[in-house]
Amino acid sequence: MQDRTRPHPEIAETGGAAARPDARKLYVKSYGCQMNVYDSQRMADALAREGFAEQSGPEGADVVILNTCHIREKAAEKVYSELGRLRKLKSAAEREGRRMIIAVAGCVAQAEGEEIIRRAPVVDLVVGPQSYHRLPDLLARAERTPGVVDTSFPVEDKFDALPPASDAATRRRGVSAFLTVQEGCDKFCTFCVVPYTRGAEVSRPVTAIVAEAQRLARAGVREITLIGQNVNAYHGEGPDGRSWSLARLMARLAEIPGVARLRYTTSHPRDMSDDLIAAHRDLPMLMPYLHLPVQSGSDRVLAAMNRRHTRADYLRLVERLRAARPALALSSDFIVGFPGESDADFRDTLALVEEVGFAGAFSFKYSPRPGTPAATMEAQVPEEVKIERLAALQAVIDRHQAAFNRACLGRVFDVLLEKPGRHPGQLTGRSPYLQPVNVDAPADRIGEIVSVRITDVGPNSLFGALESPRRESPLYERAESLAAGA
Repeated sequence: MQDRTRPHPEIAETGGAAARPDARKLYVKSYGCQMNVYDSQRMADALAREGFAEQSGPEGADVVILNTCHIREKAAEKVYSELGRLRKLKSAAEREGRRMIIAVAGCVAQAEGEEIIRRAPVVDLVVGPQSYHRLPDLLARAERTPGVVDTSFPVEDKFDALPPASDAATRRRGVSAFLTVQEGCDKFCTFCVVPYTRGAEVSRPVTAIVAEAQRLARAGVREITLIGQNVNAYHGEGPDGRSWSLARLMARLAEIPGVARLRYTTSHPRDMSDDLIAAHRDLPMLMPYLHLPVQSGSDRVLAAMNRRHTRADYLRLVERLRAARPALALSSDFIVGFPGESDADFRDTLALVEEVGFAGAFSFKYSPRPGTPAATMEAQVPEEVKIERLAALQAVIDRHQAAFNRACLGRVFDVLLEKPGRHPGQLTGRSPYLQPVNVDAPADRIGEIVSVRITDVGPNSLFGALESPRRESPLYERAESLAAGA
């Protein structure tokens, strides 16, 4: 199944403006999570100060950066496949008398370090997620002596050292933007590499986040998604010297002129605090769509995963969230075939999906990650069983997602128009529930939030018609029965 509400693709290019004649050419490819997309943009911003201009492909690039993900085995193998293709481009550049520098960044870089150089000698630089602010210097070293590896955890804060994006770069990236507020994780789920590749939980100061959000708003950004490996564990220092929660931070960001929508991802059920639940009730700018990973519906598997919550805990949390905001829709993450998962455990997961009625979900076969406790657990589930369970789970998820989308027919939603659609005269935007919505409208309306009546439901998106003449609608419609109707 391809999840049809997933906010961001597994692999994405950062894009860029046309290069100046004297600019060095940069291509950045980002794999995995939203934080990697954000980090890729910040790397590009740092190198723009050094005279680099982004381009949309690796051909002719002076520097190619692969910003990698290590969550799943297949994601890491995609990187090595891409390096094989880049080797041919690098050889072609050398025949033309040019130099192409290839860098591997991100979580695969952090986890594998010098092994990447050994396995793929075409790589000139390996840099971990905490050293991006050193990128200009590291690239200069790699140009002199290929094979540079920096996977340290520097004392200095990379966010303080990285330059902000220019207004022009922000405008090119669109009217929705990510903003990292928290990094790292202290939960140590037994299947997860994040604590080892991203480090302990660190929260950025409120003043730094507000300043970045204000810059985004001045450049035309209307929707900001706050991101972190465990974003609802945010506890950054406020201007009053006290620790602020994510809810308090969002209340402050809601005051910024121009910011019309807020989202956050990804959350852990253990950190869904009372004030954050209340924020879903009290902050109209906070969209009614929450990604809340559960991973399994079995208490036995949840304990083996070290998730620190039970099935009942999760269901009570869903009940509280829906009581606070009846229109709230939920998405989640699931892992099937975790070591020791029985048929009965898997049936518990299916039953949880039926009970909650998720509007969408990401589901994966368990993939052993080296260095994690689960990789050495006994009773590893056979691959054919994983495949069978994944197909069964995705069928149930698809059914609920299709029902949710069908329940949108005839509704009037506020849609943030983001970019041109596939057809002339068409724009694509996002509903409050993050669904792509296609509507006929002129290009000069990009960036507006408009009322759209949903007239049709496609396999991957919704279709609608403008409900009123040229005006912005109220921030969102409280479709109180929508989630329950799905």
